[in-house]
Order: sequence, then C-alpha cells, then structure tokens
Amino acid sequence: MNRKKRKGHVDRSETFDEFLAKDGIFAETEDAAIKEIIADQIKVAMDKQGLSKTEMAARMKTSRRQLDRLLDPDNPSVTLATLRRAASAVGRNLRVELE
Repeated sequence: MNRKKRKGHVDRSETFDEFLAKDGIFAETEDAAIKEIIADQIKVAMDKQGLSKTEMAARMKTSRRQLDRLLDPDNPSVTLATLRRAASAVGRNLRVELE
C-alpha cells in the first residue's frame, strides 16, 4: 500500500538521528547535547562539594562570567581548555575520544 506523505507525518522507520541528519542538524544537535551533559555533570560535582560559582571560578583561575558561559547550555563558545580546568577544579578528568 503506497501512502502519500502528509505534512507533519513522521516516518517511523527512520531513527531520530537519521531524521536530524536528513535535516542537516545532527552534528549541531549532538554538540549541544554533549555540552549540556558536561555542564550538568560539572554542576552536580559543584553541588556535591558545596562549591559556589565564585569559589569554582577561583579554583579555575577564571571569572564568574566565564563560568556562567561554561554552565550555559545555549552558549557554544567553550574551549576544551576551559572544560579541562572545570573538570580539574572539581577533582574530575576530562576525556575526549574519537570513535
């Protein structure tokens, strides 16, 4: 049975990743998700240690404003060096790998 595609119709045979790739936004979406996960992990570690943003920024040897950019999931301009300093400040290691 051949069905017409309707506007708003979801092709249930394709994965969400395939849908994003087809629309050309897979990499952008994945980058944003990874950034949000890392920011959340840093926030959780800060909470566990009872660290304020001011204390965390001091440990990172950076400004509170820079820390706010790091923790903002909508701000894509965070470097690996900043992520590494943040991880180190809460006693964690940043690991980046290619698959």
